[in-house]
Amino acid sequence: MPTTHSHTSFTVSNLERSVDFYTRLLGFKVETRLQIKSPGIEQITGFAGAHLDACIVSIEGFRLELIQYLSPPGVKLDTRTNNVGAAHVGLWVDDVEAKYREMLAAGVRFRGAPTSSLPGRPKVTYFLDPDGITLELMQRPS
Repeated sequence: MPTTHSHTSFTVSNLERSVDFYTRLLGFKVETRLQIKSPGIEQITGFAGAHLDACIVSIEGFRLELIQYLSPPGVKLDTRTNNVGAAHVGLWVDDVEAKYREMLAAGVRFRGAPTSSLPGRPKVTYFLDPDGITLELMQRPS
């Protein structure tokens, strides 16, 4: 039986670009950075010759593992949120409108402006990381 959450993981196409995005724009801190090429990682991933470049970034106890497969290379998936198996991560912010404007000015792609789905619900907006992975900014209702 699981006892707690360890981490969430995203496979990315360019680890340097993704680490920059998550740290510079979202405030994550780098915890661990490593390259892995071993029989153990081949067994874990199920890929012969697996060679990974990985970084764990964290914010307020939430850990996100970013992995770039140096070998074997993968293919880009359609990660739109209406596709089965797609996922997203929601992040609380104090002022969703201000963060939206800041990130929009930095060139971040958004699905739409911040809004609330129902009265009394958080104000939210979906945005995309450099690989098109959906994330969500959320502001608690007053």
